[in-house]
Amino acid sequence: MAKNKKVEIYLLDKEGKAEELNFEDLETADKEDKILWIHFDYSSPQAIDWITNKSNIDSIAIDALLTEETRPRTTILDDSLLIALRGVNLEPKSKPEDMISIRLFITPTLIISTRKRDLLTIKEIADNLKKGVGPKSSSEFLIELTYRIIERMEDIIDNIEDRADQLEENIINSSDLKYRNEILAIRRESIVLRRYLFPQKEAMNKLYHDKITWINEYERIELREINDQLIRHIEELDTIKDKVTLIQEELSNMLSDQMNKKMYMLSIISAIFLPLTFLTGLLGINIDGIPGAKNENAFLIFCVMLIVVVSIQYVIFKKKKWL
Repeated sequence: MAKNKKVEIYLLDKEGKAEELNFEDLETADKEDKILWIHFDYSSPQAIDWITNKSNIDSIAIDALLTEETRPRTTILDDSLLIALRGVNLEPKSKPEDMISIRLFITPTLIISTRKRDLLTIKEIADNLKKGVGPKSSSEFLIELTYRIIERMEDIIDNIEDRADQLEENIINSSDLKYRNEILAIRRESIVLRRYLFPQKEAMNKLYHDKITWINEYERIELREINDQLIRHIEELDTIKDKVTLIQEELSNMLSDQMNKKMYMLSIISAIFLPLTFLTGLLGINIDGIPGAKNENAFLIFCVMLIVVVSIQYVIFKKKKWL
């Protein structure tokens, strides 16, 4: 097939192999006893024209395949399946909410998939078909696609969990304000990922429970296992979010304790110097009649008196366990 980023066409022979077609050969190709898979960039004129005017599919499916914004869902249309899924973006420095989506319309003999950005999962399936080890039916295609999308989330979630564990260890060893930004980043990522993945659980659950004639019982069990894996990922994100919340509370408590200790020491110092300040202020008044003003030992006596006052304070603070 001549490479075209906007459209890829494969004719599956139901034996694990596929023939690549040019878009121009789509209408004339022999499709008997084969599965036609067309993968579009939904924003391309070719996709809009062919899906709207030549695909002969339900109008609901047309709208779903060409819409720019969608959420994960599963819809049964007679014996056809309409499904929208989300996958994690593996591009460096990508944000959690910057997820990749794919829409699919599937029948026993036709697969139409649309996307905006390239998916590694699609490339892997296409490569397997070229090697002769690809899916042999529409149901196998669906299972392989959903499995790869869900399985690819594991590394992302494990990375977030590792960062949370490292953060917890760092907080134990050092209660530093610099960890606040990391706490907020991890918490935000886990919350956003969960919010985007939760609807996918509903879509996968419906896919497993609803009866579709061309998905056999064993394949339904495989779909249930994939859904269980997705549920585990969502539960892991809940655990990470709870852990980071506890870490945040622990950091706040530690910083609060540090502040209280500093304020306590300042209060003790203030309490010690308060009577000393009072005495020096009182005896420093420049008027006649100040006791000891004409005594040459007055300064020494005053210093001894201050030491006695501080000593008495020390004994009192010790007795009350303030020191």
